[in-house]
Amino acid sequence: MEFEELREAVEKAELVDSHAHNIVAIDSGFPFINSFSEAAGEALSFAPHSLSFKRNLRDIANLYGTESSLRAVEDYRRTAGLQSIASACFKAAGISALLIDDGLELDKKHDLRWHEPFVPFVGRILRIERFAEKILDEGTPDGSVWTLDMFTKIFDEKLKSVAGEIYGLKSIAAYRSGLKINPNVSKIEAEEGLRHTLHAGTPVRITNKSFIDYIFSRSLEIIVGFNLPMQIHTGFGDRDLDLRLANPLHLRAVLEDKRFGKCRIVLLHASYPFSKEASYLTSVYHQVYLDFGLAVPKLSVQGMISSIKELLELAPLKKVMFSTDGYACPETFYLGAKWAREVVFSVLRDACSDGDLSIPEAVEAARDIFAGNAIQFYNIKIIPKSHSTNSTCPNKLATTVSQNDASLVRVIWVDASGQHRCRVVPAKRFNEVIVKNGVGLTFACMGMTSAVDGPAEETNLTGTGEIRLIPDLSTKWQIPWEKREEMVLADMHLKPGEAWEYCPREALRRVSKILKDEFDLEMNAGFENEFYLLKSELRECKEEYVPIDSTNYCSTSAYDAASSILHEILAALNSLNIPVEQLHAEAGNGQFEMALGHKACHLAADNLIFARETIKAIMRRHGILATFVPKYALDDIGSGSHVHLSLWRSGQNVFMAADGSSKHGMSEVGEEFMAGVLAHLPSIMAFTAPVPNSYDRIQPNTWSGAYLCWGKENREAPLRTSCPPGILDGLVSNFEIKSFDGCANPYLGLAAIAAAGIDGLRKKLRLPEPIDANPSSLEGKLRRLPRSLAESLEAFRRNKIIQEFIGKKLSIAIMGIRKAEIEYYSNDRDAYKKLIHRY
Repeated sequence: MEFEELREAVEKAELVDSHAHNIVAIDSGFPFINSFSEAAGEALSFAPHSLSFKRNLRDIANLYGTESSLRAVEDYRRTAGLQSIASACFKAAGISALLIDDGLELDKKHDLRWHEPFVPFVGRILRIERFAEKILDEGTPDGSVWTLDMFTKIFDEKLKSVAGEIYGLKSIAAYRSGLKINPNVSKIEAEEGLRHTLHAGTPVRITNKSFIDYIFSRSLEIIVGFNLPMQIHTGFGDRDLDLRLANPLHLRAVLEDKRFGKCRIVLLHASYPFSKEASYLTSVYHQVYLDFGLAVPKLSVQGMISSIKELLELAPLKKVMFSTDGYACPETFYLGAKWAREVVFSVLRDACSDGDLSIPEAVEAARDIFAGNAIQFYNIKIIPKSHSTNSTCPNKLATTVSQNDASLVRVIWVDASGQHRCRVVPAKRFNEVIVKNGVGLTFACMGMTSAVDGPAEETNLTGTGEIRLIPDLSTKWQIPWEKREEMVLADMHLKPGEAWEYCPREALRRVSKILKDEFDLEMNAGFENEFYLLKSELRECKEEYVPIDSTNYCSTSAYDAASSILHEILAALNSLNIPVEQLHAEAGNGQFEMALGHKACHLAADNLIFARETIKAIMRRHGILATFVPKYALDDIGSGSHVHLSLWRSGQNVFMAADGSSKHGMSEVGEEFMAGVLAHLPSIMAFTAPVPNSYDRIQPNTWSGAYLCWGKENREAPLRTSCPPGILDGLVSNFEIKSFDGCANPYLGLAAIAAAGIDGLRKKLRLPEPIDANPSSLEGKLRRLPRSLAESLEAFRRNKIIQEFIGKKLSIAIMGIRKAEIEYYSNDRDAYKKLIHRY
């Protein structure tokens, strides 16, 4: 209890990560194992036997809920996808600002903007050696031979032009020629160094010491006028550097040079194993500061503690800063943050016990080290917030906010009729009880229709029996439009740890596992959300909902009128890490479309649920009803939830053909999978077009796909192969299914699609020839897709293959619900009008 205040300050501190690098795509050639070690080649094979490797791997496995093995973690990464793991890692890390040295060349690295959804603030650190190399690679403006004067002029101009856009410079002189930098290198020596560099050929890699020293000194001369600091790699790294030359004591000539007296310098990586030397330099030179990323978390626990203690032996607390030195993989950021908190707490606690600090002084030091010092040093315009961690469920991706910030938690599920439902519990009870034990829910909830809050007769589900809604903490978010609350998606369990066979999310997992186990494939999905925006009007003393406008397709005025609200929605989706690819006004009066980025199918379904919640809630706050109902007005265009699908293996899109030799631009497995979907499409529609109103939308000549066929970029075909911008001509990256609407439960719809695709793969089905005309012009030659829910239900009843994948009991329940829907809406022709309040 003595150090409770210090522990709380450390755990709640929001971090400013002042030195890191770009994250790479999930299919990058960068080996994940390299996240754990600076070793390379044969030496890397021994890395798993180091203390830090074992500890860090275990930490990541605990975060992801996998077994503690490299293979299990890598499997999880591929399945979850980069967006999901990045979101989880940054949330768990509690990083509020990130300064990225983007000069580290990594395969398929993301640019700085890619990182912005995960961290409130992202800034750039410019690596001077890479900056100079790019200038030389571009060549002289007039094509002449480089001279030192010409290089200096262009280097100076370009550096000054970006000075206002960066937060500091970075040098890796330690890697190239060592830290014994000569700040007075002669022009002759520099000119010779330039010639030596150019003689080595392109791409340019600067290793000549004289030229590096010249670039370093020139950079300092420039940035002193912009009040920008210089980060310097010191101490250990990979074997490219000579550790003997990475001792910061070699920098004495630079530090003593009066020209650079006002140039602030940061010694990176705790200068390990020269931490004491770095501490000394920081204490006697006013312009020298320290950063301890890389040493934490790459050393053993005692190694990290001793290194930070050595830094603080002499260094002023106001000159020590945190960073992760995260790179390539989101996990490196999480590990750096997690162990920085542990180590800083341990070091400051011991300093209090030894009498060096009082507890209030230690609390202040923690806040300075984690954020305050860097904010002031780099002139970052943010206010650090408190961060809270959650340890109630170590085997899940726990992302929570303080109970003081959120008072209620919405536990959300989607029933078999596609309706979003929730139970709301106080945050305190959620953390203490619900996380572990779930929320009680009657069996009947998976037997309800879109019209009646009671189980349909032939579902075999009644009010007898209870399940548990177990929150999936990886989906837990603060609600952007209601900051006092959080929301989380739930799985259905008979008891904690035992999945209920009626659970839609579990059904998708089961089918996805078969696809992975049998074919080593993962299905990605991206949804297009079409919805109407309606306003309430009183007509003859009766409330009616009418469209907010009467504009046409892609109308600029329609977008402009709604843009302020759409900006709110996009900001909210961004905070939920849901990528939006584009949006526009659709053809219906008051109709809009918002296309979401593709993800692994289970994540795409999660995102679709949250996107619908976001759109409806924010529009509601502006007095507008957003509805995803398939056919809001029978005399206007319908709304779909078209889904784009692709197949992935080891991070590569394998739906797409490897080259242009493929007949249809897709791979063999892609064609087999798509052929299976086409063959089973009438049965799939019992899942993806689940109410009678769905079939009012699926009509000829409405771009909804009314005939059983497929086409290449044919928007009248229910299945359409797609070649979006950036894909080579002749290749297709995905295919679209139009027979999917906003009343569908996305987990069940995707499960049925994946099941059909697996059947196509097993049977090695082939597609018929594509239709390149309007299918309605081929009446009599093409089979009509189901014209009613009754027809698709009958197709599903006869389809034992899809039933086997979905599960017998869940299939029976779905059939019972669909039959009840048919009966209810056939008895009341105007009942569909109430659907705008349910979808």
